[in-house]
Amino acid sequence: MKTILQEKTLILPIFLAAIAYFLEHALAGQSRLVLVLAAAVLVGGILIASLRVAHHAEVLAHKVGDPYGTMILTLSAVAVEVIILAIMMQGAPSPTLARDTIYAAVMLDINGILGLAALLGGLRHGEQPYNDDSGKTYGVMILTAMGISMIVPEFVPDEKWHYYSVFTIFAMLALYGLFLRMQVGAHSYFFSYSYPRGANAANSNSSAAKSTSGKAEDEESPHEAEGQADPVAVSVTVILLGVVLIGILAEFMSAFLSEGLAGTGAPPAIMAILVAAISAAPEIMTALRAALHNRMQATVNIALGASLSTVILTVPVMEGIALYTGQPFIMAMSPVQTVMVAITLIAAAINLNDGETNAIEGMTHFILFATFIMLTALGL
Repeated sequence: MKTILQEKTLILPIFLAAIAYFLEHALAGQSRLVLVLAAAVLVGGILIASLRVAHHAEVLAHKVGDPYGTMILTLSAVAVEVIILAIMMQGAPSPTLARDTIYAAVMLDINGILGLAALLGGLRHGEQPYNDDSGKTYGVMILTAMGISMIVPEFVPDEKWHYYSVFTIFAMLALYGLFLRMQVGAHSYFFSYSYPRGANAANSNSSAAKSTSGKAEDEESPHEAEGQADPVAVSVTVILLGVVLIGILAEFMSAFLSEGLAGTGAPPAIMAILVAAISAAPEIMTALRAALHNRMQATVNIALGASLSTVILTVPVMEGIALYTGQPFIMAMSPVQTVMVAITLIAAAINLNDGETNAIEGMTHFILFATFIMLTALGL
């Protein structure tokens, strides 16, 4: 009974899924405003379900420990994104949706989350220390993964895309396998920082990276405290139920939003930003809270780890779908996207090179995020 009460927030997504099922045909003939509002309500339901999935993945990961906990956290975060992507692409086929979503996720994670966190944290605490090995490792991994999967494909002939897709899948999985071994093995110290005793002593062990999806390990996280007494079966059940709910709600949301925005001239990338924002929702507040508590290591792990997991795990799944269906996706970034990613990674390499962040560095990334939003609004 206690478990059911803890999961009462899932009642709303279940209710919304039932309402959408029975009213789907009735809403189909309504005005664009009604359809967009209906899609917005369903997005709220998806966010609630994704937060519960993220919570129970964190609880489960804490119980089983690494490396399995790391894999659970990473795969649960990527699963939400891939499910939404696959359903939206089935409802309204878009060969660039996967590419645009990954690009939007990197802009949101590095420039949006890390930029705002470093800006707010810097204004409150001044220079905030972290382990610069983590920033360098994440940066080179993201650059390599995006270069292989989203820049080089521009030069691959159409008739040979099958071969390169297969290569990309194995390359991404090899990178992920080695990275996972590093993160939970001999090089785990790359992703932690020993805070000096004193004001931050209570948080001295809380900044170790928990997964490539960016979850930080808090000393007494509300997520962990709430779920400690729950059996593993409960967490697994809620995760599966949440993923199913997300899939159902995403299908209706995609249909309503596509019909509501049809003919309005709205930028196609809105869908991609929406998927990226839903996937990043559980991470945003965690990163900001960590920065405001002067735990920048946790914020770096969240922002850069989320970007890396999005690229390194979403790409092989989408490439696999392309090979299975025989219809290739456009994974090569546009010139504007390539330039924005290059500027972002160069700025990150410079800013994350000295083991400390400040408000100026945060502001540079946040301005890049604002530029990304402006370019999207212009249809670029």
